[in-house]
Amino acid sequence: MKTREELRREVEEIENPLDRLLHIMSLLRAKDGCPWDRKQTLLTLKPYLIEEAYEVLDAIDEGDAEEHRQELGDLLLQVVFQSQLRKEEGAFDFFGVATAISDKLLRRHPHIFGDGNADTAEEVLTTWEEVKKSEGRKSLLSGIPKHLPGLQKAHRIGEKTARVGFDWPDLSGPREKISEELAELEEATTLKEQRHEVGDLLMAVVNYARHLGIDPEEAMQSANERFMQRFSYIEDKMVELERPMEGASLEELDRLWEEAKERLESDKNQ
Repeated sequence: MKTREELRREVEEIENPLDRLLHIMSLLRAKDGCPWDRKQTLLTLKPYLIEEAYEVLDAIDEGDAEEHRQELGDLLLQVVFQSQLRKEEGAFDFFGVATAISDKLLRRHPHIFGDGNADTAEEVLTTWEEVKKSEGRKSLLSGIPKHLPGLQKAHRIGEKTARVGFDWPDLSGPREKISEELAELEEATTLKEQRHEVGDLLMAVVNYARHLGIDPEEAMQSANERFMQRFSYIEDKMVELERPMEGASLEELDRLWEEAKERLESDKNQ
């Protein structure tokens, strides 16, 4: 068995960064490797994949290039980790993953690597869908991940169906649909009916946002952040007054809420 120093030196002597990463992963999963890494399965790794992807989004929003680099590395580790598990099963390895995506990019960009033509981003998307269909795709919507957050999934559904003309021609259509769905929600009497109508209402709002050119998931996250900031302001004010929030009237809390909106908006514009 190699000593820890020998293992470290062995890793550091590998010049190619990707080869080094893959070798480290194999060592962590080895019989005498890391107990935590050896314990992981594809199922236990699922939440880490999602978490790392969201941390990449946070780094992008913060505009910190170094943080972005670090988070992309964490996300890459998840791809390497899952590839290692499949390699141990004899299914495929990381290079199989890289080969598959390379082949897919070649197939789906015939306007670059073949005899196709596409001069606009819209034409590229049309070509992409046509190639996917030739690959055996059963439905226009079959490629949408089932685990996408609801608002994001609804947005992708609307985008895809709009490409084949299944969409309103202007803003008036989705706007009227919101009113229609709200009316149906108010008429619903059972919890099952209400749940159904709330879903339809949210879908209508998502389509309205799409026609405005707004990503509904980002808009919702922004609204969440604003709410949290304003509510924190109220909490701080109540601490200053040395009073528990539970004892405050709704009128007082509403007044502090409006004060928070004005103060935070003013700070933002300075």
